[in-house]
Amino acid sequence: MSELYNHKEVEQKWQKIWDDEKAFAASNDYSKPKYYALVEFPYPSGQGLHVGHPRPYTALDIVARKRRMQGYNVLYPMGWDAFGLPTENYAIKNHIHPKIVTANNVKKFKSQLHSLGYSFDWDREIKEGAAGSPPF
Repeated sequence: MSELYNHKEVEQKWQKIWDDEKAFAASNDYSKPKYYALVEFPYPSGQGLHVGHPRPYTALDIVARKRRMQGYNVLYPMGWDAFGLPTENYAIKNHIHPKIVTANNVKKFKSQLHSLGYSFDWDREIKEGAAGSPPF
């Protein structure tokens, strides 16, 4: 086997298939046992994910995938603990509206999380208008 593993190509291929087939979407099948997996939502006010994010996300992703294989209807959403003092300070310093700063940071975080291949149900992303969060 002389061919090298091209991680970018292989990962993107399978992530697209998972997205297209909604492989990780919770269903309305009430005959299956339910399992709800919830991680602490990231606070998207920095330059992106740091090494402290993937550790708990990876651990619970393993559990969520195992439960799916055991026949559970798994709800594993992702959301954003958006808008706080660090975002406001950054926005003031850079003369950018906090809503724009938050939207840009969420976009970056989401892209990074997606590239890691987590099995979040992105159709159930908790964002716009959530309690305590401005719509973005």
